Amino acid sequence: MEKQLHLNLLASRPPMPGGFQSSSKMKMGPGRRRDFTPLSWSQYFETMEDVEVENENGKDIFRVYCSGAHGPVLLLLHGGGHSALSWAVFTAVIYNRINCRVVAVDLRAHGDSKVKNSEDLSADTMAKDVGKVVEALYGESPPPIMMIGHSMGGAIAVHTAAANLIPSLLGLCVIDVVEGTAMDALNSMQNFLRSRPNMFKSLENAIEWSVKSGQIRNIESARVSMGGQVKKCEESTRSPVVSNSIGEGIIEEDEDEEGEEESSKKKMKEDDQETKKESPFTWRVDLAKTEKYWEGWFKGLSALFLTCSVPKLLLLAGVDRLDKDLTIGQMQGKFQMQVLPQCGHAVHEDAPEKVADALATFMVRHKFTDFKEGYMC
Repeated sequence: MEKQLHLNLLASRPPMPGGFQSSSKMKMGPGRRRDFTPLSWSQYFETMEDVEVENENGKDIFRVYCSGAHGPVLLLLHGGGHSALSWAVFTAVIYNRINCRVVAVDLRAHGDSKVKNSEDLSADTMAKDVGKVVEALYGESPPPIMMIGHSMGGAIAVHTAAANLIPSLLGLCVIDVVEGTAMDALNSMQNFLRSRPNMFKSLENAIEWSVKSGQIRNIESARVSMGGQVKKCEESTRSPVVSNSIGEGIIEEDEDEEGEEESSKKKMKEDDQETKKESPFTWRVDLAKTEKYWEGWFKGLSALFLTCSVPKLLLLAGVDRLDKDLTIGQMQGKFQMQVLPQCGHAVHEDAPEKVADALATFMVRHKFTDFKEGYMC
């Protein structure tokens, strides 16, 4: 079987073997319709705030979501195209396991952050952003910080740590991003991005697509995190046609072969008409336009990760992701690694409890924190 594309750019990847492809028909038997209504960030985080940081062109504003007031800070960096909300369910779980604070950041040009130069998504610029956000939040004496990044966010976390931009860094956790497989996947990235729907007729429609296409396998996480990936279209950018609509690929009941094609065309027309009536949604980030930065995020990442002096944890969805440098480093005991099978690339969304367990155990073992009273590990 051909090796699956390892989508390190995104916080989601094409489904594993046996999963649904976005272009295939998905037959959901009668009575199995699921709830795709959005969930609010406030069900998972205690506060939301906009943090201002100074730069050469003026002020940038970064949206952050926080929980807790005591213990080390878990600084969470999301994958490309996603937002801090991808950490929502994980935050609720980890906060109940260990004594900690959580700060999840919408990175530059993602989520609800607003920056002067949204075109610059270089690793250097984004790493400096992280350092500035920490300084804006805590001043010159920040509390102990455990930095955790997924995919693109994992790469930015490594660059931030290697540049010593967080003076109080305790440790580093990188989730499902490895230089070798990331670099190999870049040639196929544009094809994958083109295969995604361009628009959705509603936020519920986007959530439904993310779950049924296998991009996010945890419906609860999809319901809170997809709002950070898509936005309402502006009047001037609305398209009269919703290409690659989810309606092309999903039917709720079995249909006769004879009427299948006609029904599909009718469904597409209905979707188009509905999209015109409602406010359609589209992606917040045009990831195809960030291509010039992809290599800079991932090239040399394994060596950079190994040079970081703090304790390190690597969480992977599959052991096949290890490249040569990391395989040698792991044999030499330079970092701790754990494989979480039966997950997609969005490991922390698909299996938030498994990721929380691994991280909590790692942090307690290194005496960064303690389990909360009454929690049975």
